[in-house]
Amino acid sequence: MLQLLHDRKVFAKFSKCEFLLERVVFLGHIISKDGVEVDPSKVKVVKEWLVPKSVTEIRSLFGLAGYYRKFIQGFSYIVIPLTALMKKNAKFIWGSNCQESFEKLKRALTSAPLLSMPSGQGEYVLYTDASKLGLDEVLMKMT
Repeated sequence: MLQLLHDRKVFAKFSKCEFLLERVVFLGHIISKDGVEVDPSKVKVVKEWLVPKSVTEIRSLFGLAGYYRKFIQGFSYIVIPLTALMKKNAKFIWGSNCQESFEKLKRALTSAPLLSMPSGQGEYVLYTDASKLGLDEVLMKMT
């Protein structure tokens, strides 16, 4: 891997590199030999999140929750009552449906599944928004 980076003239500052780590915290996840899981510090923040009292606070919650939405089945359906509060000219009335949505979202965010790493066996489907040129290069290196 290091030779490949060198050949492509990609260099790293040695003082910022770490090797042979058993776990790495990266973008709110912990990556280890067991798979990928949500960082417990992020889970703690969500568990302690107070009921939003304004549209600004809902947007703040969505800022955190939106990043993890890909791990939550039916995310867009769960947050429908909260999204309705953010509509233009909508009155901010926190009802039981909003409370239920908020609690369900918190449960979903704090019980995220452990994602396993690819084993190298079998076939995988890769969904990406990368350019065709970049995707072809990745697929060529995988084969």
